[in-house]
Amino acid sequence: MSGGRLLAISDLHVAYTENRKIVEGLRPTSDDDWLLVAGDVGELSEDIAWALSTLSDRFAKVVWAPGNHELWTPRQDPLQLRGQERYDHLVEVCRGLGVLTPEDPYAVWDGPGGPVTVAPLFVLYDYSFRVPGAETKEQSLAMAREKGVVCTDEFFLHPDPYPGRDAWCDARVAETERRLAACDPGLPTVLVNHFPLVRDPTNILHYPDFAQWCGTVQTADWHRRFRARAVVYGHLHIPRTTWYDGVRFEEVSVGYPREWRRPGHPRTGLRQILPEIPPSEAPTS
Repeated sequence: MSGGRLLAISDLHVAYTENRKIVEGLRPTSDDDWLLVAGDVGELSEDIAWALSTLSDRFAKVVWAPGNHELWTPRQDPLQLRGQERYDHLVEVCRGLGVLTPEDPYAVWDGPGGPVTVAPLFVLYDYSFRVPGAETKEQSLAMAREKGVVCTDEFFLHPDPYPGRDAWCDARVAETERRLAACDPGLPTVLVNHFPLVRDPTNILHYPDFAQWCGTVQTADWHRRFRARAVVYGHLHIPRTTWYDGVRFEEVSVGYPREWRRPGHPRTGLRQILPEIPPSEAPTS
């Protein structure tokens, strides 16, 4: 590959007409452009398939990491699979479209800024980003509930066959660590996960107690251990660039129309991951 860009986006939430129009308008600028999709494409199985099919028809390669919304089992979705079975089904849908998933061999981007191993991750949360003062998951959840903070996942994201979302997270962390450790040690990585790998980005949440649904302390050193050139994530709906331990973290969310329509909200659309854009040329986040 001699040209192209490694681009990213997340939290498309295509159930909203305005967001569906955003997806319809996404276009590569080169036949060699890759697109990283960091989860929350939608909630209904047909919406997820439509969006990923649309994007895979346009970009040279699409890489998908699931968000929490894809894993919901809404009552109105004809696909009533839950938990692991729902995830496995979505993986097969992606494979039918030529979209890479966390279950596939990691691809190598050898365009500008490469070569790097592009690793889509499926790592959930385990409630370890607890409310300050809480010693257990149960205490943290109760303290958030007292303030009216409850994630919709508690009703629609079923962890079957695991006893809880935290147990599913533990299993995913173990499997993902194994695969990352087996990557070519001579190549840096671009890590793509729906949730931030470190807690720091959650510090500016309007409702800080929501952080417990935003990741796990088990991934706090992955950007260092696994040689990340960049970490791509979404979920928080606060698109921006931050740096931790000298590693660039890119939140690439679109979010809900009520959010991205606000005056002064960061731009929506594709975010360039590689080649790196010099700070003096980077658009305002």
